[in-house]
Amino acid sequence: MTPEARLRHRDREMIPTVLVRAMGVLVVSALLITAYASFTDRPLEAMPALDGEVAVVKQRLIYLDADGVSGAARVLDVNGSVIADLDPSQGGFVAGVERVLAFERKRRGETQVRPIRLVLYENGQLSLRDDVTGWRAELVGFGAKNADTFARLLN
Repeated sequence: MTPEARLRHRDREMIPTVLVRAMGVLVVSALLITAYASFTDRPLEAMPALDGEVAVVKQRLIYLDADGVSGAARVLDVNGSVIADLDPSQGGFVAGVERVLAFERKRRGETQVRPIRLVLYENGQLSLRDDVTGWRAELVGFGAKNADTFARLLN
């Protein structure tokens, strides 16, 4: 067999035909499941609660103040008292949330500094809600450690 013929044969066998067929079956299965759910109006599952759908257990108005460089952050209550003073190793997530919130407010032309709501719902969901912009963050999606950082602020 010539080197060119060997390369052609090798290239033909790079992706086995069985694997290509299996990928096709996977794609078609996903489309069928999605179409079935859509046509039968199957209710959405694992969606975060909206205000009014689930009872609020606790909530607190807080201000986030972060050092944009180091990751240090402070959390203040509505009176300006410090609730938590987090060093860069502890406050990175809080600082990140503060940057996102500042970006959203700037994008919408909001210049006034206002608190955000930290809300614990009856179903255990922990959320940050900005009533000014409508922005919200479901904290469970960012890992248990980051959610715990905010959960401690409710006490």
